[in-house]
Amino acid sequence: SQSLSDEENLKLFGKCNNPNGHGHNYKARLLISLLFSLQIDPVSGMVINLTDLKEYMQEAIMEPLDHKNLDKDVPYFAEVVSTTENVAVFIWENLKKLLPVGTLYKVKVYETDQNVVVYKGEETISE
Repeated sequence: SQSLSDEENLKLFGKCNNPNGHGHNYKARLLISLLFSLQIDPVSGMVINLTDLKEYMQEAIMEPLDHKNLDKDVPYFAEVVSTTENVAVFIWENLKKLLPVGTLYKVKVYETDQNVVVYKGEETISE
């Protein structure tokens, strides 16, 4: 974080502390809520068309984040520390703007197999 001293950054972020940045290959899983209150299209039998969902994921996740330096290339992270937790929030907020109301249940972001963050709106859970 630019707001912290070198010593504070080292203490807080450990080996991930690097003034020139460091890389991760994140995996994200999205769970679309299939609540009975949602309208299932009688023709397609789906809550949301999978082709549309792929387009939303491309717009909300891939275009802004894929092969990017989060801190330098993504305006959202100019003021927000690019932790896995904040990546999950970013994905949630971007997808929620595109998906039908009430369909997004949670976003699960894997930094590694051991470091997983689940975000459900205001509720963040590290697994």
